[in-house]
Amino acid sequence: MSTSIEESSPVLPAIVERLDAATAGPVHAPGDPGYDMSVASFNSATVHRPAAVVVASSAADVATAVGIAAEAGLTVAVQATGHGAAAVGPESILINTRLLDSVVVDPQARTATVGAGARWQQVLDAAAPHGLGGACGSAPGVGVVGYTLGGGIGPVARTLGFAADHVVEIEVVTADGQLRRVGASDDPDLFWALRGAGGAFGIATQITFRLFEIQTLHAGGMFFDYLDAPRVLHGWRDWVHQMPESVTSSVAVVNFPPLPAIPEPLRGRTVLHLRFAHLSDTEDGEALLAPMRGVARPIVDTVTEIMYADLGSIHADPTEPMPGVERAMLLRELPVEAIDEFLATVGPEAGLPLVLAEIRAMGGALGRDAEVPNAVAGREAAFSLFTVGMLVPPIAEAVPGALESVLAAMEPWGTGGALMNFAGGATGEPAGRVRATWDPEARRRLAAIRDRVDPKGVFAAAARW
Repeated sequence: MSTSIEESSPVLPAIVERLDAATAGPVHAPGDPGYDMSVASFNSATVHRPAAVVVASSAADVATAVGIAAEAGLTVAVQATGHGAAAVGPESILINTRLLDSVVVDPQARTATVGAGARWQQVLDAAAPHGLGGACGSAPGVGVVGYTLGGGIGPVARTLGFAADHVVEIEVVTADGQLRRVGASDDPDLFWALRGAGGAFGIATQITFRLFEIQTLHAGGMFFDYLDAPRVLHGWRDWVHQMPESVTSSVAVVNFPPLPAIPEPLRGRTVLHLRFAHLSDTEDGEALLAPMRGVARPIVDTVTEIMYADLGSIHADPTEPMPGVERAMLLRELPVEAIDEFLATVGPEAGLPLVLAEIRAMGGALGRDAEVPNAVAGREAAFSLFTVGMLVPPIAEAVPGALESVLAAMEPWGTGGALMNFAGGATGEPAGRVRATWDPEARRRLAAIRDRVDPKGVFAAAARW
């Protein structure tokens, strides 16, 4: 632990000393050897420069750090993996929760209780021996808590619904530095807001959520040459509306770089990636997928029976840190002309510096309210659009505008909103899209709850509201 601090920081060394003395985990100020590693995000384009970072070793550390920061007039931000974090500066204390990575599975209750630093792959691996699985996202390396409380939509989401729908209890530190347990009968308003509206209301140090009896599923991806993209996408549009909610599917135009790590058939190519996941004991997944197999011949086909713990293989998302920027929007419909516009905008001819542009089919369980209502918004949407670019020379300056141009092209079919988890480090216009996803009544309720639990705006995420 260290107490050094840069002169440019607004935090007096005494505050860092207080944090260091009052918490068991490491505390780093700018210039310390452990500072850069402790503030690093999976998305390396997110550059945190907080006045200090507290690597919490317990929920008590989190509570203490929040209390000290609030007394000093500083805001507080939190990070586990940093997949979707918004950058914070020297007016904030950053709490890193990576050490809070406990995972406890209760096979009788079919629940998992996990710490704020746990990743989804840990949950999948711990639940698998009991024949259980959770509502994981497409990238199991993502932190469970941030993903889940942001809503959480994964490769089997049409079957299981949003991950937030299955949370039964949350241990949370509020802006007054108090550690609380909230649930359906304990501060139900705060419980409602936390499940779906993210970190503007407190720092969740632990959550308990339901698991499902799942061992295997029929799933994977088919990669098509881009010349076949119009046929496949139009075919997918017709096919996906006929699928039962046991099927979750998405499509993505992907520009693969010419790197040795990329499989040779895909290396340096623009392709269409169709993702498929079927979760049912009574239906034949291969029969359901057959119409799409007949549309065109894939370059690579990975669809097969897989263990649920291998869910990450469906989308095969990157596992190494990279400097990405993301934009997203929800679509109320996807008519023929929308498919044509999408292809014209994101295809190779357009020349946009995109890594990926995907459309996920929603509906099914995603369209139904949770058993215990929560703040997840966007259930009425039919599809979700998501785009990604890399902030690397020489294209870095052009990437944000390119992503916005994709959204602008699809705006005629948009709802005006966006899913929180897909907005990246939601600042500026992305934050506006996220806010627009809630109806006016829900926004007023969220604002009232925020004003009650964090009247002074201690949590940095509140500034994005």
